[in-house]
Amino acid sequence: MSSIKDRQRAAARARLEKEMAERAAHARKRRQRQAIIGSAIAVVIIAGAAVWIVSSMKDDKKTPAASASAAVPAGQVACTWTPSDPSTGGKIKDVGLPPKTAPNTGTATLTIKTNLGTIEATMDRSKVPCTAESFQYLTSKKFFDNSKCHRLVNQAQFSVLQCGDPFATGKGWRETDGTGGPSYTMQEENLPTNQTKPYPAGSIAMANTGQPGSTGSQFFIVAKDTTLDPAYTLLGNIKTGLNIVQDVVKAGDDEAFASQAGGGHPKKEVVIESMTVA
Repeated sequence: MSSIKDRQRAAARARLEKEMAERAAHARKRRQRQAIIGSAIAVVIIAGAAVWIVSSMKDDKKTPAASASAAVPAGQVACTWTPSDPSTGGKIKDVGLPPKTAPNTGTATLTIKTNLGTIEATMDRSKVPCTAESFQYLTSKKFFDNSKCHRLVNQAQFSVLQCGDPFATGKGWRETDGTGGPSYTMQEENLPTNQTKPYPAGSIAMANTGQPGSTGSQFFIVAKDTTLDPAYTLLGNIKTGLNIVQDVVKAGDDEAFASQAGGGHPKKEVVIESMTVA
């Protein structure tokens, strides 16, 4: 009997040892899997952290640049210069683009030296910051030098002398005079809406094609109170030299544009020898 019981106890002990061995093996495998998974997670976390750090560094590099390009210095405004479209048929003098920002405080003096004398006008930068900046830029390029005022209109309610085409040069007149401008256009500023006299005598304003954002380099000086649609930038006021323009008006025009836009070439020729902004 004792031998049978001994064999039974031995068999039970063997089964227990086997179960314990299997449990230990399972435990080892489970720890190995957890270690592998843990390592993989750690790698992912580290990689993710590295990506985040690199991305953050890139963002840090980009953010100041973007802010700097978007920032407008105090006392200035942003200006939009639209490159001129050659397909419109106008003649383009390529001078690049003016600065992206312009002062919007203080005044500037526009001095136009002509073969008939000097004309001076004052521009209020708070009202026409971008247009004033455009004139300063163009005059620095000698854009207007040796060009002629190509059109004169003198009617009952309309008396102006138009200038600013850099291609209106040389002796005599050409059909293309009045079609020239710079390599950009800009938005209109300081439109004299709700004014009984939008363009009074002595004012200087910008010409355009009649479409918004088509202001270029051409301008007109008003010889007497003129009634016009207030769609043209009121640039400033003539301080000295208006009598020069009025004498040109009195001399009349050749009616070359009478059947189109009106007026013609001034009979008394006006040549812009130089122009400066101070």
